[in-house]
Amino acid sequence: MMLSLIKYPVLTEKSVRLIENNQYTFDVDLRLTKLQIKKLIEELFEVKVLAVNTHRPPRKKRRLGLSQGYRTRYKRVIITIKSGQSIPLFADN
Repeated sequence: MMLSLIKYPVLTEKSVRLIENNQYTFDVDLRLTKLQIKKLIEELFEVKVLAVNTHRPPRKKRRLGLSQGYRTRYKRVIITIKSGQSIPLFADN
């Protein structure tokens, strides 16, 4: 259940640059608070979280034929972890 609260890691140009500074970006469930996110990341990846920054991006319109709606809301978080630690984003095969 805890893994379903973290939707997926965000891999954009900016987020890949932030990995060099021990900052990782994830999309998480909208209802989570900063303390819950910190505890969740520390338990799942066994790292020490120093800071949690969150924001909720604006909704985007979605259109399919004549019907129009919006994409679902999510919360984007930037996690800063202790130097020397890392979160494995890519599975080693």
